[in-house]
Amino acid sequence: MAKHILVAYVEDKPGVLNRVASLFRRRAFNIDSLTVGRTEKVGVSRMTIVMDTDDVGARRVESNLYKLVNVLRVDDITEIPAVVRDLALIKVAVNSGNRTEVLQLADVFRARVVDVDDRSLIMEITGAEDKITKVCDVLRPFGILSMVRTGVVAMRRGSDVTSEEPPLVPARIVTSAVDQSASDAVMSV
Repeated sequence: MAKHILVAYVEDKPGVLNRVASLFRRRAFNIDSLTVGRTEKVGVSRMTIVMDTDDVGARRVESNLYKLVNVLRVDDITEIPAVVRDLALIKVAVNSGNRTEVLQLADVFRARVVDVDDRSLIMEITGAEDKITKVCDVLRPFGILSMVRTGVVAMRRGSDVTSEEPPLVPARIVTSAVDQSASDAVMSV
């Protein structure tokens, strides 16, 4: 199984997030990361959902999301060139003896120090999930006092603009070789 990144455009209304999360719960899919935010269009929000599943499971979730009334469009951008980022705020224990070393590590990872105190500092880091995981591994010996991560956000590369209007494509879920041959026969007619 691999991580799949789904981007869903939804109506910006109360209860939509609950309905999407309930769909994952009912279908027994685990969400690795879920971020939601407003888009450039009033009344439309964008969800970036990261889940660990195979291609069939991702396609099944995508088709089930379309069944929800408030979902406008769903794209699986796993195989599409995209910018994928995560943001973390990490509070690290420091003292006069190791403060310089921690600041140098922040520099190496291109993190910004956003708060400094006598016994701690907070750094902000943006990047791929593995970069943030590596920073945490390096800072752990100093003592991570607190950490928060936003979750993954992703956007297609290039000048193509994605609207919330979905393309008209027939949904196909192939679960076995028999379904595949029957589906191919229908598609060739």
